[in-house]
Amino acid sequence: MELAHSLLLNEEAYNQLGEVQRAEFIFDWLRYLEKLLLATSRSDVREKQKTLVEQLLSLLNSSPGPPTRKLLAKNLGILYSIGDTFSVYETIDKCNDLIRSKDDSPSYLPTKLAAVVCLGSLYKKLGRILVNTFTDTVGNILKAMKSAESQGRYEIMLSLQNILNGLGAAAIPCHRDVYKAAKSCLTDRSMAVRCAAAKCLLELQKEAIFMWSTDLDSVATLCFKSFEGSNYDVRISVSKLLGTVLAKAIISKHPGAAASRQSMRRVSLEEVLELLGTGFLRGSSGFLRASGDMLKGTSSVSRDVRVGVTQAYVVFVSTLGGTWLEKNFAAFLSHILSLVSQSHPKATQTQTDAVCGRRCVSFILRATIGGLLGEKAQIAAAKDICQAIWKLKKVMDAVMSDSNVETRLGSTDITASQHMLVCALQELGNLTYSLGTTAAPLLQDSSSGILDSVISVIVHPSISVRLAAAWCLHCIAVALPSYLTPLLDRCLERLTVLKSSPEAVTGFSFAVAALLGAVKHCPLGIPHGKGKIIMTLAEDLLCSAAQNSRLSAQRTQAGWLLIAALMTLGPAVVSHHLARVLLLWKCVFPVSPKDLETEKSRGDSFTWQVTLEGRAGALCAVKSFVSHCGDLLTGEVIQRLLPPLPCAVDLLTQLSSVLKAYGSPLKTPSLVYRQRLYELLILLPPETYEGNLCAILKELAADLTASDIQVAASAFLLPPLCHRDDLVILSPLLQETDHRFIEEQLLLGNGIACGSLEYDPYAIYEKDVLGDSVPKPLPPVLSVISSAVKLFGVVCAHVGEAQRLLILEQLLDSIKHTKGARQQVVQLHVVSSLSSFLKYLAGSKGNLGPEEMRRLAVALVMGALESPNPLLRCAAAEAWARLAQVVDDGAFTAALAQVSFDKLKSARDVVTRTGYSLALGSLHRYLGGISSSQHLNSCVGILYTLSQDSTSPDVQTWALHSLSLIIDSAGPLYHMHVEPTLSLIIMLLLNVPPTHAEVQQSLGRCLNALITTLGPELQGNSTSISTLRTSCLLGCAVMQDNPDCLVQAQAISCLQQLHMFAPRHVNLSSLVSCLCVNLCSPYLLLRRAVLACLHQLVQREAAEVSEHAVMLAKDSREELTLDANIREVGLEGALLTLLDKETDQKLCNDIKETLNHMLTSMAVDKLSFWLKLCKDVLAASADFTTVTCVDTMQEEEGDKGDDASVLTTRNDDKSYPFTNPRWATRVFAAECVCRIINQCENAHSAHFDIALAQEMKKRDSRNDFLVLHLADLIRMAFMAATDHSDQLRLSGLETLLVVIRRFAAIPEPEFPGHVILEQYQANVGAALRPAFASETPPDVTAKACQVCSAWIASGVVSDLNDLRRVHQLLVSSLTKIQAGKEALSHLYNESASTMEILAVLKAWAEVYIIAVERHKSHRQLLKTTTCSEESVRNGSYSSDGLLDLVHTDLGTLSRLWLAALQDFALLTLPSEFASQLPVEGGAFYTAETSENAKLHYYNSWALILHATALWLSSTGFVVADPDEGVSHLSRPVTPTSMCQGSSSGATVKSPEDVCTDRFHLILGISVEFLCSLRSDATMESITACLHALQALLDVPWPRSKIGSDQDLGIELLNVLHRVILTRESPSIQLASLEVVRQIICAAQEHVKEKRRSAEVDDGAAEKETLPEFGEGKDTGGLVPGKSLVFATLELCVCILVRQLPELNPKLTGSPGVKATKPQVLSEDGSRLVSAALVILSELPAVCSPEGSISILPTILYLTIGVLRETAVKLPGGQLSSTVAASLQALKGILSSPMARAEKSHTAWTDLLRSALTTVLDCWDPVDGTHQELDEISLLTAITVFILSTSPEVTTIPCLQKRCIEKFKATLEIKDPVVQIKTYQLLLSIFQYPNPAVSYPYIYSLVSSIVEKLQEIDQRKPEDTTELQVFQEGIKVLEALVAIAEEQHRSQLVACLLPILISFLLDDNTLGSATSIMKSLHDFALQHLMQIGPQYSSVFKNVMASSPALKARLEAAIKGNQESVKVKIPTSKHTKNPGKNASIQLKTNFL
Repeated sequence: MELAHSLLLNEEAYNQLGEVQRAEFIFDWLRYLEKLLLATSRSDVREKQKTLVEQLLSLLNSSPGPPTRKLLAKNLGILYSIGDTFSVYETIDKCNDLIRSKDDSPSYLPTKLAAVVCLGSLYKKLGRILVNTFTDTVGNILKAMKSAESQGRYEIMLSLQNILNGLGAAAIPCHRDVYKAAKSCLTDRSMAVRCAAAKCLLELQKEAIFMWSTDLDSVATLCFKSFEGSNYDVRISVSKLLGTVLAKAIISKHPGAAASRQSMRRVSLEEVLELLGTGFLRGSSGFLRASGDMLKGTSSVSRDVRVGVTQAYVVFVSTLGGTWLEKNFAAFLSHILSLVSQSHPKATQTQTDAVCGRRCVSFILRATIGGLLGEKAQIAAAKDICQAIWKLKKVMDAVMSDSNVETRLGSTDITASQHMLVCALQELGNLTYSLGTTAAPLLQDSSSGILDSVISVIVHPSISVRLAAAWCLHCIAVALPSYLTPLLDRCLERLTVLKSSPEAVTGFSFAVAALLGAVKHCPLGIPHGKGKIIMTLAEDLLCSAAQNSRLSAQRTQAGWLLIAALMTLGPAVVSHHLARVLLLWKCVFPVSPKDLETEKSRGDSFTWQVTLEGRAGALCAVKSFVSHCGDLLTGEVIQRLLPPLPCAVDLLTQLSSVLKAYGSPLKTPSLVYRQRLYELLILLPPETYEGNLCAILKELAADLTASDIQVAASAFLLPPLCHRDDLVILSPLLQETDHRFIEEQLLLGNGIACGSLEYDPYAIYEKDVLGDSVPKPLPPVLSVISSAVKLFGVVCAHVGEAQRLLILEQLLDSIKHTKGARQQVVQLHVVSSLSSFLKYLAGSKGNLGPEEMRRLAVALVMGALESPNPLLRCAAAEAWARLAQVVDDGAFTAALAQVSFDKLKSARDVVTRTGYSLALGSLHRYLGGISSSQHLNSCVGILYTLSQDSTSPDVQTWALHSLSLIIDSAGPLYHMHVEPTLSLIIMLLLNVPPTHAEVQQSLGRCLNALITTLGPELQGNSTSISTLRTSCLLGCAVMQDNPDCLVQAQAISCLQQLHMFAPRHVNLSSLVSCLCVNLCSPYLLLRRAVLACLHQLVQREAAEVSEHAVMLAKDSREELTLDANIREVGLEGALLTLLDKETDQKLCNDIKETLNHMLTSMAVDKLSFWLKLCKDVLAASADFTTVTCVDTMQEEEGDKGDDASVLTTRNDDKSYPFTNPRWATRVFAAECVCRIINQCENAHSAHFDIALAQEMKKRDSRNDFLVLHLADLIRMAFMAATDHSDQLRLSGLETLLVVIRRFAAIPEPEFPGHVILEQYQANVGAALRPAFASETPPDVTAKACQVCSAWIASGVVSDLNDLRRVHQLLVSSLTKIQAGKEALSHLYNESASTMEILAVLKAWAEVYIIAVERHKSHRQLLKTTTCSEESVRNGSYSSDGLLDLVHTDLGTLSRLWLAALQDFALLTLPSEFASQLPVEGGAFYTAETSENAKLHYYNSWALILHATALWLSSTGFVVADPDEGVSHLSRPVTPTSMCQGSSSGATVKSPEDVCTDRFHLILGISVEFLCSLRSDATMESITACLHALQALLDVPWPRSKIGSDQDLGIELLNVLHRVILTRESPSIQLASLEVVRQIICAAQEHVKEKRRSAEVDDGAAEKETLPEFGEGKDTGGLVPGKSLVFATLELCVCILVRQLPELNPKLTGSPGVKATKPQVLSEDGSRLVSAALVILSELPAVCSPEGSISILPTILYLTIGVLRETAVKLPGGQLSSTVAASLQALKGILSSPMARAEKSHTAWTDLLRSALTTVLDCWDPVDGTHQELDEISLLTAITVFILSTSPEVTTIPCLQKRCIEKFKATLEIKDPVVQIKTYQLLLSIFQYPNPAVSYPYIYSLVSSIVEKLQEIDQRKPEDTTELQVFQEGIKVLEALVAIAEEQHRSQLVACLLPILISFLLDDNTLGSATSIMKSLHDFALQHLMQIGPQYSSVFKNVMASSPALKARLEAAIKGNQESVKVKIPTSKHTKNPGKNASIQLKTNFL
């Protein structure tokens, strides 16, 4: 293929190829040439033009296929438009000659067609240049058309379209001829030709004025004719033509010249609408407009004309646009409604016609109002519709009130206006539904009176109107949940009052049922008590039905309807009424068969009607119960449901005799009864009606083969039984389209009615499958069959085999014994039932039965495979495969395949070949590759042959579809066939005529399957793979150029697959351009394919896709068909616009996903762009009046001026890229803002740091950071939060919350001490205020509470007066909820008020927690620093201020918090305690709604718990007054509110008891939660829970409770241990350890207290007899599970070993100390280890002396282990935090009183000696690793031992010797830092008061210290550390002097003085000395001055003995006399900090 890539055709290569390859080669060359020509310079093209033209023209004769000729023509056009044009005339002549040729052979046809296409292309490209030749050309083409076949006519029409396009107005001379030719083609028998003609005429009308003026009528008639017998594509094309022409007639301004020639008049809107109306009502049967007389036809208009006209209406209005519709809406509405009015009785003469007519009208209204108008205009439209309803209502009232019976005209007026009312009501419902809560102003507007108008027609005499009104109320309730309860109340009240009017009873019961159906769409629900009212009313209706025969049928129906609708409320409500329902159910059927017999003989026709109505209703109610309340179906309930079933089945068998007896009035009721019973049985498990299976089966067989069914409604029966993928080869009507709503009626065929509510009123409460449109149940005649078919499958699978055989034989006979149309109907039903049976068997892995069964089944299915009905063949093919699957026997499967092969080989008719070819494919699908390759080969061979049968496109389509199934299921087995299949596909793609789109769609599916089979192999580089890949790409290119949209969709999904497997080889830019062009295609499936592909592309390369789209938009010469302008708003904006217009749910989800992926990968880089998009969407329809008034953005922001003005300047016509986006789109935009903020969090830190962001923006203006857009973020959140739509308000508040949380801490660089959010406080307040209005729904208020608390807690606002605004909102809610669950709104379910109450309490809890924390940290601040007065004043103001704010309400709050916690505790009890729960519920929930309430408690309990614990600890658990027990609540106290029994008055609890209850409440909730952490438990809850425990244990009283109850402590420790094991978060582990520490403290306090009291009591007695307190008692044994200490040890070991695995001897493999390299832990790790060590060191104090002995080794091992593992050398001699902690812990352990206690003294001494040995052993080199450890840490540890233990531990000679050696060794180390530390440690040892300890060290070490100091003369100190070494050394010596006994002192001073004097400098050297030497000099001098006077006698002696020293000293003193005076004070000053620091360090652990 590479050879094809040249400017000229490579003829050499071309000639060597075979036939098929040549076609590929040419196509590939032409594709390449098209790109090349556009890129080549003009001169180069001209050079080679002649040759190129010759080559291209020569190709005309090589019979090019359709895609090739199209490309060829395109290239010719491009070539001439770039190069010279002088030879173009020759080319045109040549083409004309080819067309004139008399050769009519099929082989010459492609050449002719290619010539036609070339002419079109040349004229399109060159246009006016060719003006002088065009008349001949057009004449020639039109002449050729007379003899052309369909392909020719198709190409000629398209060619003429191109010619007209190129020439424009210059083509006027030919317009009439073209028009005439196109007219004939518009009613051509080939549908493709009709479409082409419509396109041609659409082009023609641009210039041909006559089409939309003088000939307007004939154009319309023509279009109506064209609709007859049309398919979907024709309807789309022709309706586009008709709509456009009519719209043109209205808008066009005729040019002056024309006006003077012909006195043309403007066409008025009325005339145009009348024209369309005539088509709608009378079709194409010709008419005279002037006389307007009714034609007395017999047939009603054919449905396809009506559907076509319906689409034309929509095109007409869409072309004129939304603004036009707004202006002319009233006229348009009245015309559309009149289409189904009484003035045209023909349109609605039968019910079927009426239903279809209504559908069309509804579709027009939905598509125009719903699709074109913005929300404000929609509200206006709703008011107009409402006016229309009022008008129709007045007419009805006038008729009804006329007492004279004659003038009532029967009821024609009423029935006639009914359809208009139905359409108006349905549209009103749909409109409100789509507006959602934005429709609130509409309903609040009393002038329009929407609710009144709807409720007023609920009593209309026509049932259809009553149902429509009820449905409209349903929609209103779903859209505006706050109206649900009031509407329900109103309808219930009317129903009770008007019980005696039959219309009112049915109408209002429909309304109540519809409203109950709305409850499941409203999360906030309805009050629980409504269920009881409805149930009582239903019972009342049923009981009173018999009293008045005029009403009995209506009351019976109403009663059961209410019960059935009540079931949809779910188990929570139904469980309370179940017993009554079951009783009613039992009573409705006779008890025994005998009673049934007597019944039969008794009644009359009317009583049977009522009886059947009642029983059908009861069955429906039970069905509703089974499907909505599955949880209640326990064994016991099923047992109570069963008894009436046999009787119901008995009645079913008797129905036919009852019908015979009482005649036709019972026909419908009996049908309905059957259907209800079947539906119920389908839902029940078959075991429940085993006894009646045979009877049921007989009835089903009779139903399916009944003699009176005339209509074959295959279209509703079969699709569920076919495989979804197979439906695509059938009528396109089965595929999803935007017009599905009206196209459905064509699918069902002319005789059959579409679904409509009046066929089954019970459908009104069911959830509809297709979104928001009205439920559309089919007529009972049809639905009974569909239920029977389903049930047959179940029952047949459960009867015995003999029975099964009998039934199948019977069914087979019934087919044989009928003839003609009847036979088709019976066959359809029987095959459907068999399919259903096989499907059920396959699903339940059942067994088919004996051989005979197989024979019957095969015979049945084979009959269907040869049926003329394609749908039936499709279902049969599926059954064929299911049969093989159920039998599951290789031989049988092979036999089935063989049958198919034989049939296909012998049969020549289309039907058989299509049926059996699909059967082969299905077999493969269910049995994968039929497991043998020879089968595969035979299948593929046969299907190859069939797919090339060009005489029958149908056979090709089915065979190729089947081939695609085989490729899919064969998988890797298919590899050997890949190449031949691929070349077959390419060959067909290049040759199948464009008129057979269905063949090409099947080819596309095959190609897709092949690509999937090849999979990742497509990435390979081998020749064979790259050839395959090129062919695949070529195939895609052919399909992309195909005019059929569904083929293009196939191309896109193939490219999507290719891109997945071999992304490098797919040209992204051309793919993206193809996607962008089709984004707004009128074909739903193409749009879906586009979005599915985009979705995949943006996951990998979002940025590239986005760039390509924008490039394309900028370059594109042809205007894109996109409604959204990609140039302005990019692909993202285009997708948002599409999202706004799109109604298909699947597509919308894809768009959202795609946008989310783009946002994730690009939002950070294109920040401004994304934020602007979101802002435009949110601002485009924000209510600007509300926004401007609160916009308090600072005026100083000069640079931000432009965006601040968005809110105020709306008047100028700044065109927004988004016009009136719907609320759902705005919600999505608000969610996007939150996502953008989250994305920025993971990006550069500058996004949340304004100073850094501004600086980086200065550096490079392209930098963009989120923090710079803060004003926009706040504004967007504000616009959303103050909208009409509740969902948008929720999103806006969420955005505000995210903004507050992310930006609260960012400081404002210009005003230090302030944060950047502070300037927006007015906006935040204004955004929150509306959410606290009384009418706001609870979920919005709850969200707003969360934002309030976050805002207060964020600390943004420090000034209390500013905070008060938001605080006030919380206070107002607190007053509202104080009244508890009783006082809140009764609009919603009780759980909604629970949600609101808890949200308020949670918000307050958060504020209180923050206030307490700030107060604490502020107190800390005051303690640690003594700051200037100013800051103290400010600080206290802000921190205590918040606490003061909360304090005023704290009394109320604490009460409510405790009540909420109590509720939570009750609700979390396991189910076995349910009986103990209070009957009336808790403080804030009712017993019935407890399930729903649980969720709200789960969301808020943790913070409330923390706050309550803080409050209790702040009161110190002191109950304020004795009455606190019966706390003064501001509402009647509920027994549960303060943990009291039911006799709240009788026993007032003591304060102690109240405290204990509260303590246990908090502890219980915490332990329950922590011990079984659910996987969804949030970090926030766990942390809050642990903090609550900490707060609790901060106070002595609870500590004493825990201390005295050992089991409680142990349980808590075990729970905490578990938390630490299951949660990795360091913060949670630290918090847990803090609680552990507090528990140990509590235990210590308890032990101390017991010891103290024992001593006090037994003061007189002997000491020995004192009992031992503490763990371990006398024995020292600790029992796991019973011991607090053991539990703590477990927990600490867990923490330590997780951080330092080396501590675990099992892991290291040796119990001894093994030297490993020490490590530094992370900051979190260090904290955890330190916390654990603190706890360890506290443990001995909890034990008795014996107990302490048993735990000491463990504690010491761990502490020293940590020291050893983390003793890393750090710069500057610091100790790592873990080492510091372990030293601190050591000190704590060593100085424990247990070490001194007599019982444990000796054991401790031994153990401590061992520990010291361990520390000393750390030093000794193991494998030479000892240098790693930090000597300072170890020396400090030794020093701690020496100083903290009793002397006998360290004074035994061996240990003492080793310690001294370590000190010696360390003194020798050269590192000055080490020396400094060593001196400091020695100093502390030397000063130890006990000489037994200190003297050995002094004796051993002083001499070496003195030596070191004497070296100073030789080794001058070079830096401050060395200087410090000397200073520390001197300090040690000075200390020695002080300690020494009198007689030795003189010797020491004599040593010290020479050293000090040697530091002094004389005058000369002083000047030149380094600063170090100078300070040394000062230091020495200063010390000498001190020592001299102290030890004067020694001093004098030394001076006397050494004159040199004396001289040096005197010189120094003299020289420094002056300076010393000054220096001494300052030097003292500077020394101070140093001294302090070193001393502090020592006191840390020594």
